[in-house]
Amino acid sequence: MKKTLFDKVWDKHVVQQIDHGPDVLFIDRHMVHEVTSPVAFLGLKNRNIKVMSPERTFATADHNTPTINQHLPVKDPLSAKQLAALEENAKKYGISYWGLGHEKNGIVHVVGPEYGITLPGATIVCGDSHTSTHGAFGAIAFGIGTSEVEMVLSTQCILQPKPKKMRINIKGELQKGVTPKDVALFIISKLTTSGATGHFVEYAGDVFANMSMEGRMTVCNLSIEMGARGGMIAPDEKTFDYIRGREFTPKDGEWDKAMNYWQDLYTEEGAIFDKEFFFDGIEIEPMITFGTNPGMGIGISDEIPTAENVEGGNATYQKSLNYMGYNEGETMIGKEIDFVFLGSCTNGRIEDFRAFTEIVKGKKKADNVTAWLVPGSHKVEKAIKEEGLLDILKESGFELREPGCSACLAMNDDKVPIGKYAVSTSNRNFEGRQGPGSRTLLASPIMAAAAAVTGKVTDPRTLII
Repeated sequence: MKKTLFDKVWDKHVVQQIDHGPDVLFIDRHMVHEVTSPVAFLGLKNRNIKVMSPERTFATADHNTPTINQHLPVKDPLSAKQLAALEENAKKYGISYWGLGHEKNGIVHVVGPEYGITLPGATIVCGDSHTSTHGAFGAIAFGIGTSEVEMVLSTQCILQPKPKKMRINIKGELQKGVTPKDVALFIISKLTTSGATGHFVEYAGDVFANMSMEGRMTVCNLSIEMGARGGMIAPDEKTFDYIRGREFTPKDGEWDKAMNYWQDLYTEEGAIFDKEFFFDGIEIEPMITFGTNPGMGIGISDEIPTAENVEGGNATYQKSLNYMGYNEGETMIGKEIDFVFLGSCTNGRIEDFRAFTEIVKGKKKADNVTAWLVPGSHKVEKAIKEEGLLDILKESGFELREPGCSACLAMNDDKVPIGKYAVSTSNRNFEGRQGPGSRTLLASPIMAAAAAVTGKVTDPRTLII
């Protein structure tokens, strides 16, 4: 039987198959952060168990970290406690730890690829749903719960039922002003937030082949928002060039040995998927969400759909529109906004800051907009400065904050106030996601940039020279 990319990686990592049950899956890389790990480490302590493979485990602080004055003590007592617990546990169990102030600190799904922890054909888990980001390298990567974090720490394995397989093909080229974020939001709008439930998704076709590695990470990051267990893209020369020479990648003869495995990581002709979808890249416009889940998105030139044209109950749909303060049939263009957030594990990489800066260059930030520009890591922050992007941003009235998850999830000081609108490059727009009563419009970095300089939702194509 012909095998898919997913089958090849999964099957290679199965330690034991349990009849009529889950597989025992070996885990190559385990990323941990301060939010989901404390209870897991407590479980190890209570059972007097060590971390089985500390060299395969990597810890970074990101969710609760402030994005200004990181050199000062963290004010929030719960956040401070969780950060301290991560540091203590990492030291106790001999785990690499990149805390506040460490040059490698940053969002877990940004620093993993930056330092070559993320590798093709690997199995990667983290107590965070957007672990699917790492699938951009041809890895099987997925989020796990606290009890599973403890399981991986103690055994380097996890019990998992094998997901079904889905392939999403997009052929052709993208229009001007359409980014990987738009591609992902387009897919979710078509499949809905439950359309890939129970599946692992492979992305294939010209559009993904032509994407940068950072763009592929954005797409795979958002796989979880359509219910998928994860997403992945077959590795190619672009992948190998990206990871070559990074700190934790194989070196010399080990690299050659790894390449023998990596070059076989593709779906064989004739392999069967449980579901398959086909789209044309030319269909995709710059996207923006108008509701309270990532599937409620439209092309920027479209109107908010009427209830009869969307799945789900009318009452639920109206509740979402009422929360957002929008009506059926309205255009999103011209809607006033209050905040812009550039960052998160979805769009906090250097490529995202380059795209944002290109739009705002020579313009001024709108007076009615508060902008949070938050790099995903210190490495990104350094590149922003070295490439001269910070100078351009400052001239346009923007400030750069320090690395962290920031306004993605309101677990830190960066919260959007009640009733305010934020154009956000993050991944979720649920009620209160960015702060109690906040209203989130998910968009690409260039859509966010356009809103930041106009003070309202704007088609970014009108600002592209």
